[in-house]
Amino acid sequence: MRPRRLLLRYAAGLTSAYVLTLAEVVAIVLALAGRRVITVGNVVTFGVVGFVGTATVAAGAVAILAPSLRWLGAGAEPTPAQVQTAARTMRRQAAITLAPWVLTAAILVPLNLDGDVAVFIVLTSALLFGAIATVCTGFLFTLRTLRPLLAGVPADARRPSAPGVRTRLLIMWLVCTALPGSVIALLLIMRSYGWLIDESTPIELALLVLALVAVVLGLRAMILVSMSISDPVDEVVAAMADVEKGKIDRTIDVYEWSEIGRLQSGFNRMVAGLRERDRLRDLFGRHVGEEVARRAVDQISGSAGDEREVAVLFIDLVGSTQLAVEREPHEVAQILNEFFRIVVAEVDERHGLVNKFQGDAALAVFGAPLRIADPTSAALATARALSSEIRSLPVDFGIGVSAGPVFAGNIGAENRYEYTVVGDCVNEAARLADHAKEFGERTLAAGTALEPAASSERACWVPRGRITVRGRTDGTDLYTPTGC
Repeated sequence: MRPRRLLLRYAAGLTSAYVLTLAEVVAIVLALAGRRVITVGNVVTFGVVGFVGTATVAAGAVAILAPSLRWLGAGAEPTPAQVQTAARTMRRQAAITLAPWVLTAAILVPLNLDGDVAVFIVLTSALLFGAIATVCTGFLFTLRTLRPLLAGVPADARRPSAPGVRTRLLIMWLVCTALPGSVIALLLIMRSYGWLIDESTPIELALLVLALVAVVLGLRAMILVSMSISDPVDEVVAAMADVEKGKIDRTIDVYEWSEIGRLQSGFNRMVAGLRERDRLRDLFGRHVGEEVARRAVDQISGSAGDEREVAVLFIDLVGSTQLAVEREPHEVAQILNEFFRIVVAEVDERHGLVNKFQGDAALAVFGAPLRIADPTSAALATARALSSEIRSLPVDFGIGVSAGPVFAGNIGAENRYEYTVVGDCVNEAARLADHAKEFGERTLAAGTALEPAASSERACWVPRGRITVRGRTDGTDLYTPTGC
């Protein structure tokens, strides 16, 4: 809301609260006291003070809010002095709305001291009602208007504390129940013992006025207090429902300076924490894969894992060092990014996991952590697809595929670990990737990967002999892909 519009709404709300209550007081006095209260002094006083009071409240509203709207309209962060000024808005508002009634009482009470006692009691009771009702109505009419100003003060600024829920309810009881009830009891006691009021003086009219004050004022105060509590709580509840639906960018304005404000700011901090956790989880997932990230979040123990049968694909670029010599660094980065993009896309399409990038090489696992029906067929099909697609890049490569039992889980220290697979087939796949560079297809698969594969996939591979790779004693049957 624009500062000028906010100022106009605030001044209009506060002024209308005074004018409305003044009309209520006049109606109450005329209805209960009748012609006896209509004197030249009372009529002139009400007329002059009513006009002056309306102008005073309107001008006071502008004077109260204008200084705070300067920094709010400029979008600047308020200084500690400006925060204190904003905090005193409510107290100054109460003083401005009380001032006309104090002036009215200062004139009317002396004018009616020598008149009818019943008229005097009705008049003073009505003035008391007018003073309290104007303050409550002023808060009621300006409560929502002031929220942008109060919300403009940063939540981490040193805000003065405001009355909490318990204090507000206690004040409401004190003003709307205890005060009128005490006056009623005091009038009855004073008449019973003849203190200041003669025993024959009729005070039923005054008691009726006070009862009406308690009812009408109590309703107004109850609405005000309930709004000051229910509105921010409803906003938090609605915001929590949005967060539950996944809208973690949701925040709410912190315009309450009591414990309700701490609830509002606490919600914002909670959502900020969720956003940060989601950002870190997304970043973590980009590094290790979404399934690994989900598994790490779900597991408590850092060494959790299990043994299972998987297929492993290892792909390594050839001549990347020479590539860095012949091309600019940004060109090398573009080529590597395109290489890894192709690898990730093909592996993800067959529900595998790119477990890690090692310089210009990548290790992909099929069957861990996500179990799939036929991991070896998926790994072999991925190898054939990569062998075809990577040829479009200005690099040479080697691909090795193997299968067998591995330990799949989190490896590392207690405060830092990574998800990986450990087993002989991992080493065999890496060695086959090295040997694949000697074959035109640039792709080799071990016999252990072909045996459990589907017949349709085995038909796409042909035997190419047998070798013993470094680090192993048993021989490895070699297969290369055909054109299927």
